[in-house]
Amino acid sequence: MVNPSVQRLGSSIDVPSVQSLAASIANPAHVPPRYVRPEAKADPVASDGESELPVIDFSRLLHHRFSREESTKLHHACADWGFFQLINHGVPDDAMEKMKADIVEFFKLPLEEKKAFAQLPNSLEGYGQAFVVSDDQKLDWADMLYLITRPHQSRNIDLWPAQPLTFRDSLSCYSMELKSVAATLLELIAKNLGIAPEEFSTIFQDQPQGVRINYYPPCPRADEVLGLSPHTDGSGLTLLLQVNDVEGLHIKKGGSWFPVKPLPGALIANIGDIIEILSNGVYKSVEHRTIINAKEERLSIAAFHGPREDSMIGPLAEIVKGCESKYVSISYGEFIKAYFSVKLDGRRLMDSLKL
Repeated sequence: MVNPSVQRLGSSIDVPSVQSLAASIANPAHVPPRYVRPEAKADPVASDGESELPVIDFSRLLHHRFSREESTKLHHACADWGFFQLINHGVPDDAMEKMKADIVEFFKLPLEEKKAFAQLPNSLEGYGQAFVVSDDQKLDWADMLYLITRPHQSRNIDLWPAQPLTFRDSLSCYSMELKSVAATLLELIAKNLGIAPEEFSTIFQDQPQGVRINYYPPCPRADEVLGLSPHTDGSGLTLLLQVNDVEGLHIKKGGSWFPVKPLPGALIANIGDIIEILSNGVYKSVEHRTIINAKEERLSIAAFHGPREDSMIGPLAEIVKGCESKYVSISYGEFIKAYFSVKLDGRRLMDSLKL
C-alpha cells in the first residue's frame, strides 16, 4: 500500500538513471545538454578557510555544567548560519557504519534490481527522482532513494530494499537513533526561542521522518553540472550523514557558496523552512546545493524531520508578540504539496509566503 501522505504530494517525471548514464560516458562532450548547468560555475565560491561552519557538541548540550553555554552557541548557529556540525551526538558508530555500508552496496546493485524498488505512479517514495515537473527542465546529476521512516505505521516496507539483506534493519535502527537526537534538538531550539517545548512537541508529534539517500556519480564535466539544485529544505530539521569522504555540500552565505568539510563522525544539521516560519525568521532555512566530483562518486543520507501533516504552520504567538508576522499561516499539507509540485528553485517558495 502506498503511504497516503506521500501519495498526495504528487509525482516526478521519470528520468534515466544518472548512475547508468555516467558509467556509459567515455567522452566528456557526451554529457547530455539537459544536465549542463551554466550557473554551476557562475556563482562565487568562498575560499578554503574563509569561514567555518559552527560546531555544536551534543554531549555538552546535555551536561548540566555546560548546557547553557552550548545552547547559546546553538542559538547563534541557527540564527546566523542555519547550519551546524553536530559532534558527540550519541548515535552509535556501529549504527552509522552499517547504514553507510548498506547504502554503498545498494547502489552497486544492477539497475534492474534497484528498479524493483522504484517509485510507484503518483508517489515520490522509492527509487527514482523528485522535483522533475516538466520534460524540458534542467536535471540534477544524481539518483535517489526516498523512504518514509517515521511514524512506524507510515512505512511502505515493500519499497525498502531487500538487498543487501541487512538494509531494512540498518535503516530502522538508524532512523530510531536520529529520532532521539532530533527530539532533543527540537526541545532545545524551542527553549532558545522562548517557546514552551510542549508546543513544539505537539507540532512535531509522532516525529514524522523521511530519508533521502543520495548517489552522485562522478562526471567528467563536474564544473558544469549540479548534483542537487539550490534549495531550502521543506522540513523542520534535517540531519545529514556523509557516507564517504567526497565533499560536495555548499551553503549560500553572504552571496557566496561556502563548501562544507564534514568532521569525522559528525552529523550536519540544518534548519528547515518550517522552523524559519514558526520562528518568524529568527532562525534561518538556508539555501544549499550539491556539486559533483570529476573522478569519485559521493553518497549521503539526509533525514528530514517535519511536523504533523494536519499542523497549521505560521509564526508562533509567543514570538510575534509585540511585532508583525513575516509569514502567512498555511497548513503543512498545503505547504508540502506546493514544495513538491515545482522544481527546486532556491528560496522562491519561501519568498512567496512572506507578508
